[in-house]
Amino acid sequence: MSIAYDPDNIFAKILRGEIPAHKVYEDEDTLAFMDVMPQAEGHTLVIPKTPSRGFLDAEPEVLAKLVKVAQRVGRAVKTAFDADGLTLFQYNEPAGGQTVFHLHMHIVPRREGVPLKRHEGGMADKDVLAAHADRIRAALGQA
Repeated sequence: MSIAYDPDNIFAKILRGEIPAHKVYEDEDTLAFMDVMPQAEGHTLVIPKTPSRGFLDAEPEVLAKLVKVAQRVGRAVKTAFDADGLTLFQYNEPAGGQTVFHLHMHIVPRREGVPLKRHEGGMADKDVLAAHADRIRAALGQA
């Protein structure tokens, strides 16, 4: 049984400009912005603008564009935060850990020996998120 896409999910509202976000990259197909409950400094989300509930219902073309931008943004995140590596998360359905039902990829910069914070650990300070977004945009050459 397939569950329909909900156009009132928080990411759809961000795409429509109803909810603010600290954007780091945008093109005609995708948007990248700071996660408000980061698991590490620089935790960034990349979403398609095409309504897709998750990985399994997205058109292959949407996935291809999403992954291309996630790689570009991931390189910038790694550079901006001088990270040792990156962890990418992409959850599907409640049993898979998905809590926002709009396809999205998490890009989390990692440092050796530093554990991730809990994702439900509270909202980050908006000024800190704005500064992190500035760093990523600078690494993308879009400052």
